[in-house]
Amino acid sequence: MKKLILIVLALFPIAVMGQSLPGLAPGQTPTNKPVLHGKNWMAITGKPLAATAGATIFQQGGNAVDAACAMLAATATMWDVLSWGGETQALIYHPGLKKVIAINAMGVAPTGATVDFYKSKGMDYPPAYGPLAATTPGTPGGLMTMLAEYGSMSLEQVLKPAMQLAKGYPIEAQTANSIESGKERIKQWPYSKKIFLPHLGEDKEGPEAGEIFVQEDLFQTLQKLVNAEKEALANGKSRKEAIYAANDRFYRGDIGKEIVRGTREQGGLFTEEDLANWKVKIEEPLSVNYKGIDVYKLQEWTQGPALLQSLNILENFDLKSMGYNSSEYIHTIYQAMNLAFADRDFYYSDPAFEPRSPIKGLLSKEYAKERAKLIKDKNDPTIKAGDPYPFQGGSNPFKSLLNNSDNSMAINNPGMPIQGPNDPFLQEFQSGTTSIQAADAEGWVVSVTPSGGWVPAVIAGNTGVGLSQRMQSFVLDEKLNPYNLPEPGKRPRVTLTPSLALKDGKPFLSFAVQGGDSQDQNLLQYFLNIVEFDMDVQEAAEAANINSYQMQSSFGAHEIKPGAMSLRDDTPTWIRAELMKKGYIMDFWPRTSRPINAIWFDWKHGSFWGGSSNYGDDYGIAW
Repeated sequence: MKKLILIVLALFPIAVMGQSLPGLAPGQTPTNKPVLHGKNWMAITGKPLAATAGATIFQQGGNAVDAACAMLAATATMWDVLSWGGETQALIYHPGLKKVIAINAMGVAPTGATVDFYKSKGMDYPPAYGPLAATTPGTPGGLMTMLAEYGSMSLEQVLKPAMQLAKGYPIEAQTANSIESGKERIKQWPYSKKIFLPHLGEDKEGPEAGEIFVQEDLFQTLQKLVNAEKEALANGKSRKEAIYAANDRFYRGDIGKEIVRGTREQGGLFTEEDLANWKVKIEEPLSVNYKGIDVYKLQEWTQGPALLQSLNILENFDLKSMGYNSSEYIHTIYQAMNLAFADRDFYYSDPAFEPRSPIKGLLSKEYAKERAKLIKDKNDPTIKAGDPYPFQGGSNPFKSLLNNSDNSMAINNPGMPIQGPNDPFLQEFQSGTTSIQAADAEGWVVSVTPSGGWVPAVIAGNTGVGLSQRMQSFVLDEKLNPYNLPEPGKRPRVTLTPSLALKDGKPFLSFAVQGGDSQDQNLLQYFLNIVEFDMDVQEAAEAANINSYQMQSSFGAHEIKPGAMSLRDDTPTWIRAELMKKGYIMDFWPRTSRPINAIWFDWKHGSFWGGSSNYGDDYGIAW
């Protein structure tokens, strides 16, 4: 009998392979998380409670913009690697106008934040933490602008879930552990210590997982915004005018004054004029067409155009015939990203300041063809930025810097692979944020990648508002990037990069991911997984991925590791051997993509397909 059982068990896998599982096509394997299906609306973000906030707003009759704003408020309150003093950037598909709109709610360098100032402090880059790392708050203005211009609800309705969370919510282990590991920094800042370390003097000084985490100061700040809106409505103002009255109270009223006072007390540079003069920008996005699909990204103050450049380069290759994650495919996308990110590192910056990045040339299809010719059989660790100026009818004002940029990389560690998951370089390179995806039956689609003010954060006075750390994404040496040097009022070139794609003039895919400099690498491969390899929205989120480190980190010491690559640990031995021959230094991980959240639009059936990768706490709800 035992022998018979063993034979049956041995044959069982073969039998399973020969027939499909319930609900699956022959040969198809289930994903770790199911596809999320919805007909009326879909809400996906970085925390289950925050996704519930979005679902609550939808159930109350709000549109996708209202729901996205509620999720943004909730994630900022829950410190999902961002807070209320960080930055927000979004792409919105407007069904009435049938166009994509870009929201630029990135804060700016404060008064006194110059190259000379930071160099006088003995710094090679602006710091990664502390009051001198802070740009002005952008998230509150971004939320209120999106809500006023494109939402349908009041600020009070949208903020209600976040205010309930601020009164106290059971904190997750991930955030509690981040607080505990960062507590020595937190102790330097009195207002942060008051909120984050409720058990000072004990072995564990931060909150425990599941403990009710209370933020009374933040609740009072949010209540002031609601009060400003109510007062404006009582005085006969419209919904839109009332929301902007709350915005004024944050940036030009008592909240802004306390942010400035509290920041300067702790050594920061903010002035009341810095906050009063700051405004959200509603912009035209950038886009390229890839095989009939229009892909949209924010302007070159983000790294988003690097994905567009990569697609332009990859159009010159037959990716599908190479085979998914073959050595040839991995090599080709690695090299395309190297070329695009080398341009990012040297040219991208805030287009509101001179000199302006040559973005027209950078996104030229002809320029991409010239860059594609540089891809050879082996990795080129010396690749650098190209010259896009001739492709927009101009001459490069920094050609001498470009030609002499070989020795300008901040820290160059060729031959050094990643030293485990706690490698400081990796922690900085893939610094987290969150992402928000929302869509509704009316046709509104929202893709957001907010960030800034992650733990350990400086809290600005008695506001409960954690400040951004985004100043570190500037450089102080023009040889690295002559366009991205700090000036008061200027936005740093950031990694944050929501994505939207349209096909036949209708939404096709809304997608975003957290993960610092890896974001547009992950999103590029995610998009290709769907377009080139016919994966569904969840399969693509869980698929094996690669990460290149042959680009300047936007954080910390701005390190670069030419030829270094992370692959998933199920990469076959022959693929590893072929890549080694091509000059790559590899390490291997169970998961190689940060949490991707996405919505795919099924126009044939009139429904949404949602994907949320099996990494982290990201979660979606649909109806």
